[in-house]
Amino acid sequence: MWSIIQAAGWPIWPLIFASIVSLAIIAERFWVLRSDIIAPKTLLPEVQQWLKQGGVTKETCTRLEQHSPLGAIFAAAICNIGNSREVMKESIEESGRAVTHNLDRYLTTLGTIAAVSPLLGLLGTVIGMVELFGAFTATGHDVAQFARGISVALYNTAMGIIVAVPSMIFYRHFRAKVDALIVEMEQEAIKLVEIIQGERK
Repeated sequence: MWSIIQAAGWPIWPLIFASIVSLAIIAERFWVLRSDIIAPKTLLPEVQQWLKQGGVTKETCTRLEQHSPLGAIFAAAICNIGNSREVMKESIEESGRAVTHNLDRYLTTLGTIAAVSPLLGLLGTVIGMVELFGAFTATGHDVAQFARGISVALYNTAMGIIVAVPSMIFYRHFRAKVDALIVEMEQEAIKLVEIIQGERK
């Protein structure tokens, strides 16, 4: 592996750094974006039970906020239980925007790595080509420099693609996952508002 890095030259180091960051983000998002952590199915029935028992207090709201992202949205609704539907809806939307922002964390970076990695690979290719043509002189050509130029060009091109493809795949995957979670939380929040307003049992 070290021999490949040496053959690829200095342009490969930004790609190695990008690959490490990409892998870290992918692992972190896999751990964080779990449905049972973001929007647990059992939360709405629990909140509905609390409402029936009349046990909604400030402590309940605080506990809900700390429970999960869906809990934070529910807490925004319950804390405004005495207000109009419009006020409740606005508070849910504000909380939802904050939750969405947290779910989107690091995805922009992952998408940027997916887009930039082929360009970094292309930069290495250009540098390798410069070295390659530099091997030809009026008196002949330097075989070692020629071979090094080819190594730099090809290894960096390959590395750029290797980093970009999985980064793009997982960026799309997590983007779709976040969108699905947002829709699920919106539906749960609508059900809660209907329960509070007496439109749903």
